[in-house]
Amino acid sequence: MLKLNRRYFLAGTAALLTAPSLGLAQTTTPAKGGTLRISVDQAASVIHPLLTRVNPEYMVTELLYSNLTRLKVDMTIEPDLAESWSANDALTEWTFKLRSGVKFHDGSPFTATDVVETFKAILNPNNASPARNNVGPIADVTAADPLTAVFKLSGPYADFPVAMAYTVARIIPASIATGDFKKLSTTANGTGPFKLVSYEPDRLIVVERNPDYYDPKRPYLDRVEIQVFPDTSAQTSALLAGDIDIVSTVQPTEYLRMKDAQGVNALRIPSGQFCNINFGCDTKPFNDPRVRRALALTVDRQAMVDFVTEGFGTPGNDTPLNSSYHFYTDLPLRQANIEEAKKLLTEAGYPDGFEATLIASDKPSQRTQLAVALREMAKEAGIRINVQTMPHATYLDQVWKKGSFYVGFYNMQPTADAIFKLLYTSDAAWNETRWNNAAFDKVVNEARGITDEAKRSALYAEAQKLMNEEVPSIIPVFFDVLAAKRDWVSGFEVHPRASVFRLDYTALTDKAPKRS
Repeated sequence: MLKLNRRYFLAGTAALLTAPSLGLAQTTTPAKGGTLRISVDQAASVIHPLLTRVNPEYMVTELLYSNLTRLKVDMTIEPDLAESWSANDALTEWTFKLRSGVKFHDGSPFTATDVVETFKAILNPNNASPARNNVGPIADVTAADPLTAVFKLSGPYADFPVAMAYTVARIIPASIATGDFKKLSTTANGTGPFKLVSYEPDRLIVVERNPDYYDPKRPYLDRVEIQVFPDTSAQTSALLAGDIDIVSTVQPTEYLRMKDAQGVNALRIPSGQFCNINFGCDTKPFNDPRVRRALALTVDRQAMVDFVTEGFGTPGNDTPLNSSYHFYTDLPLRQANIEEAKKLLTEAGYPDGFEATLIASDKPSQRTQLAVALREMAKEAGIRINVQTMPHATYLDQVWKKGSFYVGFYNMQPTADAIFKLLYTSDAAWNETRWNNAAFDKVVNEARGITDEAKRSALYAEAQKLMNEEVPSIIPVFFDVLAAKRDWVSGFEVHPRASVFRLDYTALTDKAPKRS
Protein backbone atom coordinates (compact mmCIF):
# COMPACT_ATOMS: atom_id res chain seq x y z
CA MET A 1 0.00 0.00 0.00
CA LEU A 2 2.85 2.37 0.82
CA LYS A 3 4.37 1.84 -2.61
CA LEU A 4 1.09 2.69 -4.36
CA ASN A 5 0.66 5.82 -2.26
CA ARG A 6 4.26 6.80 -2.88
CA ARG A 7 3.76 6.55 -6.65
CA TYR A 8 0.63 8.70 -6.37
CA PHE A 9 2.48 11.24 -4.22
CA LEU A 10 5.48 11.44 -6.54
CA ALA A 11 3.22 11.70 -9.56
CA GLY A 12 1.73 14.79 -7.98
CA THR A 13 5.23 16.09 -7.29
CA ALA A 14 6.22 15.48 -10.90
CA ALA A 15 3.18 17.43 -12.07
CA LEU A 16 4.51 20.42 -10.18
CA LEU A 17 7.60 20.34 -12.36
CA THR A 18 5.63 21.09 -15.50
CA ALA A 19 2.95 23.35 -14.08
CA PRO A 20 3.42 27.00 -15.06
CA SER A 21 4.15 29.34 -12.19
CA LEU A 22 1.32 31.65 -11.23
CA GLY A 23 3.81 34.49 -11.42
CA LEU A 24 4.18 33.91 -15.18
CA ALA A 25 0.45 33.84 -15.87
CA GLN A 26 0.43 37.23 -17.63
CA THR A 27 -1.13 38.14 -20.96
CA THR A 28 2.01 39.86 -22.23
CA THR A 29 5.70 39.48 -21.53
CA PRO A 30 6.59 41.90 -18.70
CA ALA A 31 8.87 44.76 -19.61
CA LYS A 32 12.35 44.67 -18.15
CA GLY A 33 13.89 47.50 -16.19
CA GLY A 34 13.05 50.04 -13.56
CA THR A 35 13.41 50.46 -9.82
CA LEU A 36 10.72 49.05 -7.54
CA ARG A 37 10.23 50.57 -4.10
CA ILE A 38 8.57 48.28 -1.56
CA SER A 39 7.94 49.15 2.07
CA VAL A 40 8.16 47.04 5.22
CA ASP A 41 7.00 47.99 8.70
CA GLN A 42 10.03 46.87 10.71
CA ALA A 43 13.78 46.58 10.33
CA ALA A 44 15.45 43.68 8.57
CA SER A 45 17.93 43.28 11.41
CA VAL A 46 19.12 39.82 10.30
CA ILE A 47 19.98 39.01 6.68
CA HIS A 48 21.86 35.76 7.31
CA PRO A 49 19.69 33.36 5.26
CA LEU A 50 19.88 30.57 7.85
CA LEU A 51 18.98 32.80 10.82
CA THR A 52 16.11 35.08 9.74
CA ARG A 53 13.00 35.47 11.93
CA VAL A 54 10.54 38.07 10.55
CA ASN A 55 8.96 38.94 7.20
CA PRO A 56 11.25 41.81 6.10
CA GLU A 57 14.25 39.54 6.68
CA TYR A 58 12.60 36.73 4.70
CA MET A 59 11.98 39.19 1.87
CA VAL A 60 15.61 40.28 1.68
CA THR A 61 17.03 36.76 1.72
CA GLU A 62 14.48 35.55 -0.84
CA LEU A 63 15.81 38.21 -3.23
CA LEU A 64 19.44 37.23 -2.64
CA TYR A 65 19.35 33.43 -2.24
CA SER A 66 17.62 30.34 -3.57
CA ASN A 67 16.15 27.19 -2.03
CA LEU A 68 16.01 23.72 -3.52
CA THR A 69 12.27 24.16 -4.05
CA ARG A 70 9.97 27.17 -4.04
CA LEU A 71 6.44 27.82 -2.79
CA LYS A 72 3.92 29.16 -5.30
CA VAL A 73 0.95 31.36 -4.44
CA ASP A 74 -1.37 28.32 -4.52
CA MET A 75 0.83 26.72 -1.79
CA THR A 76 2.23 24.03 -4.12
CA ILE A 77 5.93 23.80 -4.84
CA GLU A 78 8.02 24.29 -7.95
CA PRO A 79 11.72 23.72 -8.72
CA ASP A 80 14.28 26.27 -7.61
CA LEU A 81 17.90 25.05 -7.45
CA ALA A 82 16.63 21.48 -7.72
CA GLU A 83 15.26 20.49 -11.12
CA SER A 84 13.66 17.26 -9.89
CA TRP A 85 13.46 14.95 -6.89
CA SER A 86 12.51 11.38 -6.00
CA ALA A 87 12.25 9.14 -2.94
CA ASN A 88 12.73 5.49 -2.05
CA ASP A 89 9.69 3.39 -1.19
CA ALA A 90 10.02 4.06 2.53
CA LEU A 91 10.26 7.86 2.05
CA THR A 92 13.49 7.83 4.07
CA GLU A 93 15.88 8.76 1.25
CA TRP A 94 15.35 11.69 -1.10
CA THR A 95 17.48 12.45 -4.15
CA PHE A 96 17.57 15.96 -5.66
CA LYS A 97 18.92 16.61 -9.14
CA LEU A 98 20.38 20.12 -9.32
CA ARG A 99 20.54 22.75 -12.03
CA SER A 100 23.81 22.97 -13.93
CA GLY A 101 25.65 26.20 -14.67
CA VAL A 102 24.36 28.08 -11.61
CA LYS A 103 26.74 30.64 -10.05
CA PHE A 104 26.91 32.39 -6.72
CA HIS A 105 27.11 36.17 -6.82
CA ASP A 106 30.89 36.05 -6.44
CA GLY A 107 31.12 33.94 -9.62
CA SER A 108 31.88 30.62 -7.93
CA PRO A 109 29.95 27.59 -9.23
CA PHE A 110 27.03 26.09 -7.32
CA THR A 111 27.31 22.33 -6.70
CA ALA A 112 25.88 19.62 -4.50
CA THR A 113 28.67 20.29 -1.99
CA ASP A 114 27.06 23.66 -1.25
CA VAL A 115 23.77 21.88 -0.53
CA VAL A 116 25.52 19.39 1.75
CA GLU A 117 27.37 22.00 3.78
CA THR A 118 24.34 24.33 3.99
CA PHE A 119 22.24 21.64 5.59
CA LYS A 120 25.03 20.56 7.88
CA ALA A 121 25.21 24.18 9.04
CA ILE A 122 21.44 24.26 9.53
CA LEU A 123 21.57 21.08 11.60
CA ASN A 124 24.51 22.25 13.71
CA PRO A 125 22.98 23.26 17.08
CA ASN A 126 25.78 25.77 17.64
CA ASN A 127 24.42 27.86 14.75
CA ALA A 128 20.89 28.03 16.28
CA SER A 129 19.15 28.09 12.90
CA PRO A 130 15.33 28.22 13.12
CA ALA A 131 15.33 25.77 10.21
CA ARG A 132 16.99 23.02 12.23
CA ASN A 133 13.74 21.30 13.22
CA ASN A 134 11.74 22.44 10.20
CA VAL A 135 13.59 20.80 7.31
CA GLY A 136 12.65 17.27 8.25
CA PRO A 137 14.38 14.47 10.16
CA ILE A 138 17.67 14.65 8.25
CA ALA A 139 20.20 12.07 9.43
CA ASP A 140 22.78 12.70 6.72
CA VAL A 141 23.23 14.55 3.42
CA THR A 142 25.81 13.66 0.80
CA ALA A 143 26.82 14.62 -2.72
CA ALA A 144 26.45 11.63 -5.06
CA ASP A 145 28.02 13.74 -7.81
CA PRO A 146 28.41 17.50 -8.42
CA LEU A 147 24.75 17.87 -9.38
CA THR A 148 23.07 15.28 -7.12
CA ALA A 149 22.33 15.70 -3.41
CA VAL A 150 21.06 12.75 -1.39
CA PHE A 151 19.26 13.18 1.94
CA LYS A 152 18.99 10.23 4.29
CA LEU A 153 16.29 10.71 6.92
CA SER A 154 15.96 9.20 10.38
CA GLY A 155 12.31 8.47 9.60
CA PRO A 156 9.87 8.67 6.69
CA TYR A 157 8.76 12.17 5.72
CA ALA A 158 6.17 12.69 3.00
CA ASP A 159 6.42 16.50 2.97
CA PHE A 160 10.20 16.66 2.53
CA PRO A 161 10.21 18.46 -0.87
CA VAL A 162 7.91 21.13 0.62
CA ALA A 163 10.22 21.51 3.62
CA MET A 164 13.01 22.41 1.22
CA ALA A 165 11.14 25.63 0.42
CA TYR A 166 11.36 26.77 4.06
CA THR A 167 12.20 30.47 4.39
CA VAL A 168 15.31 29.76 6.48
CA ALA A 169 16.72 26.93 4.33
CA ARG A 170 18.34 28.93 1.57
CA ILE A 171 21.56 27.62 0.03
CA ILE A 172 24.87 29.32 0.92
CA PRO A 173 28.38 28.61 -0.37
CA ALA A 174 30.11 25.64 1.25
CA SER A 175 33.16 27.82 1.91
CA ILE A 176 31.07 30.07 4.16
CA ALA A 177 29.08 27.26 5.76
CA THR A 178 32.35 25.64 6.87
CA GLY A 179 34.32 28.85 7.36
CA ASP A 180 33.29 32.34 8.46
CA PHE A 181 29.63 31.49 9.07
CA LYS A 182 28.83 34.93 10.51
CA LYS A 183 30.09 36.67 7.38
CA LEU A 184 26.59 36.67 5.90
CA SER A 185 25.21 38.79 8.75
CA THR A 186 26.02 42.01 6.87
CA THR A 187 27.05 40.79 3.40
CA ALA A 188 25.45 38.40 0.92
CA ASN A 189 26.60 35.73 -1.53
CA GLY A 190 23.72 33.73 -2.91
CA THR A 191 22.39 32.41 -6.21
CA GLY A 192 19.22 34.48 -6.05
CA PRO A 193 17.74 36.82 -8.67
CA PHE A 194 19.23 39.94 -7.08
CA LYS A 195 22.58 41.01 -5.57
CA LEU A 196 23.05 43.16 -2.49
CA VAL A 197 24.04 46.78 -3.11
CA SER A 198 23.62 48.36 0.34
CA TYR A 199 22.27 47.37 3.74
CA GLU A 200 20.95 49.82 6.33
CA PRO A 201 18.68 47.57 8.40
CA ASP A 202 16.57 50.34 9.99
CA ARG A 203 16.16 52.45 6.86
CA LEU A 204 16.92 51.06 3.41
CA ILE A 205 18.13 47.84 1.74
CA VAL A 206 18.98 48.00 -1.96
CA VAL A 207 19.45 45.10 -4.38
CA GLU A 208 20.11 44.98 -8.13
CA ARG A 209 19.47 42.41 -10.85
CA ASN A 210 21.77 39.39 -10.89
CA PRO A 211 22.83 39.10 -14.57
CA ASP A 212 23.87 35.47 -14.00
CA TYR A 213 20.57 34.25 -12.51
CA TYR A 214 19.71 30.74 -13.69
CA ASP A 215 16.54 31.94 -15.45
CA PRO A 216 17.65 34.48 -18.08
CA LYS A 217 14.11 35.86 -18.34
CA ARG A 218 14.02 36.95 -14.71
CA PRO A 219 14.10 39.13 -12.75
CA TYR A 220 12.34 41.82 -14.73
CA LEU A 221 13.35 44.68 -12.46
CA ASP A 222 16.76 46.35 -12.50
CA ARG A 223 16.65 47.25 -8.85
CA VAL A 224 14.55 46.86 -5.69
CA GLU A 225 14.65 49.30 -2.79
CA ILE A 226 13.22 48.00 0.49
CA GLN A 227 12.26 50.98 2.62
CA VAL A 228 11.50 50.71 6.34
CA PHE A 229 8.36 52.58 7.49
CA PRO A 230 7.66 52.01 11.21
CA ASP A 231 4.76 54.48 10.91
CA THR A 232 1.99 52.69 8.98
CA SER A 233 0.13 55.92 8.26
CA ALA A 234 3.24 57.45 6.69
CA GLN A 235 3.67 54.26 4.68
CA THR A 236 0.16 54.61 3.26
CA SER A 237 0.74 58.27 2.44
CA ALA A 238 3.93 57.35 0.56
CA LEU A 239 2.03 54.78 -1.53
CA LEU A 240 -0.79 57.20 -2.30
CA ALA A 241 1.77 59.82 -3.36
CA GLY A 242 3.54 57.31 -5.64
CA ASP A 243 6.78 57.46 -3.68
CA ILE A 244 6.63 53.70 -3.10
CA ASP A 245 5.08 51.04 -5.30
CA ILE A 246 4.12 48.22 -2.92
CA VAL A 247 3.20 48.07 0.76
CA SER A 248 4.08 44.50 1.74
CA THR A 249 1.98 44.40 4.93
CA VAL A 250 -1.11 46.54 5.40
CA GLN A 251 -3.01 47.04 8.65
CA PRO A 252 -6.83 46.87 8.41
CA THR A 253 -7.34 50.60 9.06
CA GLU A 254 -4.85 51.46 6.33
CA TYR A 255 -6.41 48.90 3.98
CA LEU A 256 -9.73 50.73 4.25
CA ARG A 257 -7.92 53.97 3.45
CA MET A 258 -6.33 52.44 0.35
CA LYS A 259 -9.03 50.27 -1.16
CA ASP A 260 -10.92 53.06 -2.95
CA ALA A 261 -7.91 55.25 -3.68
CA GLN A 262 -7.31 56.10 -7.33
CA GLY A 263 -4.37 54.28 -8.87
CA VAL A 264 -4.04 51.83 -5.95
CA ASN A 265 -4.87 48.11 -5.85
CA ALA A 266 -5.67 46.85 -2.35
CA LEU A 267 -4.84 43.13 -2.10
CA ARG A 268 -6.36 40.55 0.24
CA ILE A 269 -6.15 36.76 0.61
CA PRO A 270 -7.39 34.36 3.35
CA SER A 271 -4.57 32.82 5.35
CA GLY A 272 -3.54 30.71 8.29
CA GLN A 273 -1.66 33.67 9.80
CA PHE A 274 -2.59 34.12 13.46
CA CYS A 275 -1.99 35.85 16.77
CA ASN A 276 -1.98 33.75 19.92
CA ILE A 277 -1.53 33.93 23.67
CA ASN A 278 1.48 31.78 24.54
CA PHE A 279 1.47 30.06 27.93
CA GLY A 280 4.57 28.77 29.66
CA CYS A 281 3.09 25.35 30.36
CA ASP A 282 5.93 24.62 32.79
CA THR A 283 5.23 27.73 34.93
CA LYS A 284 2.51 28.44 37.50
CA PRO A 285 -0.36 29.07 37.09
CA PHE A 286 -0.22 28.01 33.43
CA ASN A 287 1.20 24.55 34.13
CA ASP A 288 -2.37 23.54 35.02
CA PRO A 289 -4.47 22.91 31.87
CA ARG A 290 -7.59 23.91 33.81
CA VAL A 291 -6.21 27.43 34.14
CA ARG A 292 -5.42 27.57 30.42
CA ARG A 293 -8.89 26.29 29.51
CA ALA A 294 -10.48 28.77 31.91
CA LEU A 295 -8.76 31.69 30.23
CA ALA A 296 -9.73 30.33 26.80
CA LEU A 297 -13.36 30.19 27.97
CA THR A 298 -13.39 33.94 28.63
CA VAL A 299 -12.79 34.73 24.96
CA ASP A 300 -15.59 35.93 22.69
CA ARG A 301 -14.00 34.88 19.43
CA GLN A 302 -16.23 36.74 17.01
CA ALA A 303 -15.74 39.88 19.05
CA MET A 304 -11.99 39.28 18.80
CA VAL A 305 -12.28 39.08 15.01
CA ASP A 306 -14.27 42.31 14.90
CA PHE A 307 -11.91 44.18 17.25
CA VAL A 308 -8.48 42.80 16.36
CA THR A 309 -8.84 42.15 12.60
CA GLU A 310 -11.62 44.72 11.95
CA GLY A 311 -13.45 42.02 10.02
CA PHE A 312 -10.43 40.95 7.93
CA GLY A 313 -10.15 37.51 9.49
CA THR A 314 -11.91 34.48 10.99
CA PRO A 315 -12.32 33.00 14.49
CA GLY A 316 -9.67 30.62 15.79
CA ASN A 317 -10.24 27.53 17.91
CA ASP A 318 -6.96 27.17 19.82
CA THR A 319 -5.18 25.13 17.15
CA PRO A 320 -2.88 26.64 14.50
CA LEU A 321 -4.85 25.15 11.62
CA ASN A 322 -7.84 26.70 9.89
CA SER A 323 -9.63 26.03 6.62
CA SER A 324 -6.67 27.43 4.64
CA TYR A 325 -4.76 24.26 5.57
CA HIS A 326 -4.99 20.78 4.18
CA PHE A 327 -5.89 18.35 7.02
CA TYR A 328 -7.86 20.99 8.94
CA THR A 329 -10.49 19.48 11.28
CA ASP A 330 -13.62 21.54 11.93
CA LEU A 331 -14.08 21.10 15.71
CA PRO A 332 -16.97 22.86 17.47
CA LEU A 333 -15.90 26.45 18.02
CA ARG A 334 -15.17 27.16 21.70
CA GLN A 335 -17.73 29.62 23.06
CA ALA A 336 -17.25 32.06 25.92
CA ASN A 337 -18.52 30.56 29.20
CA ILE A 338 -17.61 32.61 32.27
CA GLU A 339 -19.29 30.29 34.77
CA GLU A 340 -17.39 27.28 33.48
CA ALA A 341 -14.19 29.35 33.56
CA LYS A 342 -14.76 30.23 37.22
CA LYS A 343 -15.47 26.59 38.04
CA LEU A 344 -12.19 25.46 36.44
CA LEU A 345 -10.25 28.16 38.28
CA THR A 346 -11.73 27.04 41.59
CA GLU A 347 -10.82 23.41 40.87
CA ALA A 348 -7.28 24.53 40.06
CA GLY A 349 -6.96 26.36 43.39
CA TYR A 350 -7.73 29.92 42.22
CA PRO A 351 -11.28 30.59 43.50
CA ASP A 352 -10.63 34.34 43.42
CA GLY A 353 -8.84 34.28 40.09
CA PHE A 354 -5.26 35.43 39.71
CA GLU A 355 -3.16 38.32 38.42
CA ALA A 356 -0.64 38.11 35.56
CA THR A 357 1.26 40.38 33.19
CA LEU A 358 0.69 39.77 29.49
CA ILE A 359 3.47 41.09 27.23
CA ALA A 360 2.90 42.28 23.66
CA SER A 361 5.31 43.56 21.06
CA ASP A 362 4.32 46.80 19.34
CA LYS A 363 4.72 45.10 15.92
CA PRO A 364 2.26 44.41 14.46
CA SER A 365 -0.25 46.55 16.35
CA GLN A 366 -2.76 43.67 16.50
CA ARG A 367 -0.69 42.10 19.27
CA THR A 368 -1.52 44.95 21.65
CA GLN A 369 -5.14 45.01 20.50
CA LEU A 370 -5.44 41.30 21.23
CA ALA A 371 -3.87 41.71 24.67
CA VAL A 372 -6.21 44.55 25.60
CA ALA A 373 -9.26 42.62 24.38
CA LEU A 374 -8.26 39.57 26.44
CA ARG A 375 -7.70 41.75 29.50
CA GLU A 376 -11.25 43.07 29.29
CA MET A 377 -12.83 39.69 28.55
CA ALA A 378 -11.02 37.90 31.40
CA LYS A 379 -12.06 40.40 34.10
CA GLU A 380 -15.46 38.82 34.62
CA ALA A 381 -13.84 35.50 35.55
CA GLY A 382 -11.63 37.20 38.13
CA ILE A 383 -8.46 37.06 36.02
CA ARG A 384 -6.63 40.37 36.33
CA ILE A 385 -4.32 40.96 33.38
CA ASN A 386 -1.78 43.76 33.20
CA VAL A 387 -0.81 44.48 29.59
CA GLN A 388 2.79 45.48 28.95
CA THR A 389 3.74 46.65 25.44
CA MET A 390 7.36 46.93 24.36
CA PRO A 391 9.36 47.67 21.19
CA HIS A 392 9.64 44.67 18.91
CA ALA A 393 13.44 44.48 19.11
CA THR A 394 13.25 44.39 22.92
CA TYR A 395 10.52 41.75 22.77
CA LEU A 396 12.63 39.51 20.51
CA ASP A 397 15.61 39.87 22.81
CA GLN A 398 13.95 39.57 26.22
CA VAL A 399 10.60 37.79 25.85
CA TRP A 400 10.37 35.67 22.70
CA LYS A 401 10.97 31.98 23.57
CA LYS A 402 11.69 33.01 27.18
CA GLY A 403 8.43 34.40 28.61
CA SER A 404 5.46 32.51 30.03
CA PHE A 405 2.56 34.79 29.06
CA TYR A 406 2.91 36.80 25.87
CA VAL A 407 1.31 37.50 22.51
CA GLY A 408 2.78 35.73 19.49
CA PHE A 409 2.26 36.39 15.79
CA TYR A 410 2.94 33.70 13.17
CA ASN A 411 2.75 33.29 9.44
CA MET A 412 0.94 30.44 7.78
CA GLN A 413 3.25 27.49 7.12
CA PRO A 414 3.06 25.35 3.97
CA THR A 415 1.84 22.20 5.77
CA ALA A 416 0.22 21.08 9.00
CA ASP A 417 3.43 19.31 9.93
CA ALA A 418 5.43 22.50 9.42
CA ILE A 419 3.37 24.61 11.85
CA PHE A 420 3.24 21.87 14.48
CA LYS A 421 6.99 21.29 14.24
CA LEU A 422 7.70 25.02 14.30
CA LEU A 423 5.77 25.75 17.51
CA TYR A 424 4.15 22.88 19.38
CA THR A 425 6.03 19.58 19.40
CA SER A 426 8.57 18.98 22.15
CA ASP A 427 11.38 19.32 19.60
CA ALA A 428 9.85 22.38 17.89
CA ALA A 429 12.27 25.02 16.66
CA TRP A 430 10.34 27.62 18.65
CA ASN A 431 8.94 25.54 21.52
CA GLU A 432 7.62 28.63 23.28
CA THR A 433 4.86 26.99 25.28
CA ARG A 434 6.99 24.12 26.65
CA TRP A 435 3.82 22.04 26.43
CA ASN A 436 5.87 18.90 25.65
CA ASN A 437 2.90 16.59 25.24
CA ALA A 438 4.07 13.05 24.41
CA ALA A 439 0.73 12.00 22.87
CA PHE A 440 0.75 15.03 20.58
CA ASP A 441 4.35 14.37 19.55
CA LYS A 442 3.49 10.77 18.73
CA VAL A 443 0.60 11.50 16.36
CA VAL A 444 2.44 14.33 14.59
CA ASN A 445 5.51 12.16 14.05
CA GLU A 446 3.38 9.29 12.78
CA ALA A 447 1.44 11.51 10.38
CA ARG A 448 4.57 12.94 8.75
CA GLY A 449 5.77 9.48 7.71
CA ILE A 450 2.82 8.26 5.65
CA THR A 451 1.15 9.30 2.40
CA ASP A 452 -2.24 7.65 3.00
CA GLU A 453 -4.63 10.63 3.05
CA ALA A 454 -7.25 9.04 5.31
CA LYS A 455 -4.71 7.95 7.90
CA ARG A 456 -3.00 11.33 7.90
CA SER A 457 -6.35 13.09 8.26
CA ALA A 458 -7.24 10.96 11.27
CA LEU A 459 -3.89 11.60 12.95
CA TYR A 460 -3.98 15.35 12.37
CA ALA A 461 -7.56 15.41 13.65
CA GLU A 462 -6.33 13.77 16.86
CA ALA A 463 -3.51 16.31 17.13
CA GLN A 464 -5.94 19.21 16.78
CA LYS A 465 -8.30 17.69 19.35
CA LEU A 466 -5.45 17.37 21.87
CA MET A 467 -4.51 21.03 21.37
CA ASN A 468 -8.11 22.19 21.67
CA GLU A 469 -8.51 20.28 24.94
CA GLU A 470 -5.22 21.24 26.59
CA VAL A 471 -4.80 24.79 25.18
CA PRO A 472 -1.02 25.26 25.16
CA SER A 473 -1.86 28.61 23.62
CA ILE A 474 -5.07 30.51 22.92
CA ILE A 475 -5.53 31.09 19.18
CA PRO A 476 -8.64 33.28 18.92
CA VAL A 477 -8.22 34.81 15.43
CA PHE A 478 -6.75 34.19 12.00
CA PHE A 479 -5.85 37.10 9.75
CA ASP A 480 -6.38 37.68 6.08
CA VAL A 481 -3.09 38.81 4.53
CA LEU A 482 -3.39 42.39 3.30
CA ALA A 483 -1.08 44.32 0.99
CA ALA A 484 -1.37 47.10 -1.58
CA LYS A 485 0.33 48.21 -4.77
CA ARG A 486 0.20 50.96 -7.34
CA ASP A 487 -1.58 49.99 -10.55
CA TRP A 488 1.65 50.38 -12.52
CA VAL A 489 3.00 47.26 -10.79
CA SER A 490 2.35 43.95 -12.58
CA GLY A 491 2.97 40.34 -11.58
CA PHE A 492 2.85 40.90 -7.82
CA GLU A 493 0.43 38.70 -5.86
CA VAL A 494 -0.10 38.67 -2.12
CA HIS A 495 0.89 35.26 -0.76
CA PRO A 496 -1.11 33.41 1.95
CA ARG A 497 2.18 32.39 3.57
CA ALA A 498 2.85 36.15 4.15
CA SER A 499 6.60 35.50 4.23
CA VAL A 500 6.89 34.68 0.50
CA PHE A 501 7.04 37.54 -2.02
CA ARG A 502 8.28 36.34 -5.45
CA LEU A 503 9.46 39.81 -6.49
CA ASP A 504 11.49 38.35 -9.36
CA TYR A 505 8.12 37.90 -11.11
CA THR A 506 7.17 41.54 -10.50
CA ALA A 507 7.53 44.22 -13.19
CA LEU A 508 6.72 47.88 -13.78
CA THR A 509 4.52 49.09 -16.63
CA ASP A 510 5.19 52.21 -18.70
CA LYS A 511 2.94 54.18 -16.31
CA ALA A 512 5.49 53.82 -13.49
CA PRO A 513 7.54 56.86 -12.51
CA LYS A 514 11.05 56.96 -13.95
CA ARG A 515 13.70 56.75 -11.24
CA SER A 516 17.44 57.05 -11.50
